[in-house]
Amino acid sequence: MAPASLQEQARALGDPTRHAIFRLIAGADHPVGIAEINEHLPLNHNAIRQHVAKLVAAGLVVESRARPTGRGRPRLVYEINPAAAGRWDTSGPYERLSRLLLEIIRTGRDAEEVGRLAADEFRVPTPSGDVVADVTAAMARQGFEPEVRPLDDGAEIVLHACPFASAAAADRSTVCAVHLGIAEGLAGDGEATVTELVAYDPRAADCRLRIRVRPNGPTGGGGDGPTTAALTLRGPAGTR
Repeated sequence: MAPASLQEQARALGDPTRHAIFRLIAGADHPVGIAEINEHLPLNHNAIRQHVAKLVAAGLVVESRARPTGRGRPRLVYEINPAAAGRWDTSGPYERLSRLLLEIIRTGRDAEEVGRLAADEFRVPTPSGDVVADVTAAMARQGFEPEVRPLDDGAEIVLHACPFASAAAADRSTVCAVHLGIAEGLAGDGEATVTELVAYDPRAADCRLRIRVRPNGPTGGGGDGPTTAALTLRGPAGTR
């Protein structure tokens, strides 16, 4: 399906109730269910579902299933589509990046450390316990369009898009170090270690985030990388 146009999104938000639902979802710090929306808006559940379905169709919000909490099917939840973040008066990726860059200036910490300390802001609300899957989901929420490829000692996450392309083009080492730190913080100190981020031209993307999993990681081989010059940033335990 082709992505929705700005005109389609504008039409979807033209309804005042639908716009209110979108603002509620965009302003939440967690995926929102129909019952939670109903607590704020005096509508029946079916009417809310119809409005949310139109927001999904317009590419403004994305639908997923919450983690099971008991018997029955897990409930559907909704959050802002990373591709729509920064539009329609919502907080976008550059606003989040600017806060991190200001933290570097304010504290004097290096970019990687600032990223590690900020990792909780980017963590998925309901972690699965699989470090690679959870880091991948966190990167997807930021708009990196990640793809996991298995390696002999862990996994490589290919980032097919860079939501910070213009900033990274100006200072690739700083922007990429922030996101390496975020990935390290997301991985934590358990069975997985982020070893390096191989960063290519941000306009072409396809950067590689490599994670070593102990003791028995997934097996397989990664694909060939882009041919453009790479900037390799290594984590604390990074070895090639």
